[in-house]
Amino acid sequence: MALTESNPIEIGFKAPDFTLQDSVSNEVFELYKDLRGEKGTVIMFICNHCPYVVHVIEELVRIANDYRVTGFSFVAISSNDILKYPQDSPQKMYEFAREHDFPFPYLYDETQLIAKAYQAMCTPDIYVFDRDLKLNYHGQIDDSRPQNNIPISGTSLRQALDFILSNKSPIKTQKPAMGCGIKWK
Repeated sequence: MALTESNPIEIGFKAPDFTLQDSVSNEVFELYKDLRGEKGTVIMFICNHCPYVVHVIEELVRIANDYRVTGFSFVAISSNDILKYPQDSPQKMYEFAREHDFPFPYLYDETQLIAKAYQAMCTPDIYVFDRDLKLNYHGQIDDSRPQNNIPISGTSLRQALDFILSNKSPIKTQKPAMGCGIKWK
C-alpha cells in the first residue's frame, strides 16, 4: 500500500462550494446551503477500500456522533475513479456507509472536481472548517496507522474541534493526513 501525505493548505482557505449526490439517500446536497454546521463543518475525503480509511472509520463515526450535538456537521466524499476501482462505486459506498452506520452523507465526486478544488491527495484527508467555512485544521486524525500498534484515539481531530468550540486560534503544528492516494482518472 503506497503512502501519500495530504497537501499543506493555508489556514483560512475558504471552502469551495459544491453540489453532490449522497450515495445512501440519493439526495443532492449543497455545501453552503445544506451541509454547513452551526459551529463548523468537517469534510472527509475517504473511500471504501483503502486500509488507512478502514483502520479509522469507526473512530470517524464516533467523532461525528460525539460532535454533531455540539453544532458540527460532517460529510464524507469519495472521489476515486470507479472504472479502475469498482469497489468505490456508489453502490459499494452505500454498502460501506450502511455497514458502518454513517451519521453523515457519503457523497460521490464523479468528476473529481471537488477533490481538486480542495487539493485533496489521500484517503483519509480531513478538513475542519469554522462556522464561516474557513479552514481551521487540515491533517491527521491521530498518530495511529495500520500496523504501527498505536491505538486509534482521534486525538488530533478531536483537539481541532475542541479548539473551535473554545474559540481558540487554530492548532499551530498540524501533522499531515496520510493514506492511499486518490485514484485519479
